[in-house]
Amino acid sequence: MATISASEVKALRDRTGAGMMDAKRALEEAGGNTDKAIEILRVKGGVKAAKRGERGASEGVVESYIHATGKIGVLVEVDCETDFVARTPGFREFAKDVALHIAAAPEVEWVSEDEVPQDWIESEKRVFEQEAADKPENVRGKIVEGKLAKRLEDVVLLKHKHVNPKHEERTIEELRAELSASTGENVVIRLFARFQVGAE
Repeated sequence: MATISASEVKALRDRTGAGMMDAKRALEEAGGNTDKAIEILRVKGGVKAAKRGERGASEGVVESYIHATGKIGVLVEVDCETDFVARTPGFREFAKDVALHIAAAPEVEWVSEDEVPQDWIESEKRVFEQEAADKPENVRGKIVEGKLAKRLEDVVLLKHKHVNPKHEERTIEELRAELSASTGENVVIRLFARFQVGAE
């Protein structure tokens, strides 16, 4: 087994935000190869991601984005579990990317589907039911559900594909989950505010 130095463990932690023992084990498993160790951490992180969702996220950052015109601005709070991860460049970049996306997406109203009020859902369903009234009764339900799902994709942030081409059409949720896996922490987009000159 390769002998892993404390400086190698620290370097891997700085790059990934992984815990000390996780970083050490990954380096040992990878025979000291840092790139392979990062891959091992990402694979194991994916397995742990579901458990992390239950953990509190009381650290984090508030990031802002102001469009070049000065007419659109966004504030977003993104949280994690430790101040250590909150200060990493990858975490800050994710928060900035989220703010930029919100600036380009005026239709976004909620972070996650859980936040969408039930009365809003019922109201949308009534509209879609009226639109599908002339369709055969046995397909109306599916038409309404399909239209509602599409509508939620418009108004729920986590369902949006990021506007920046560098993210290769991955959704905000996919990017959040990747960051959670790479840092080993629960990552939560807590809330956002979008401002636009002249908008009510």
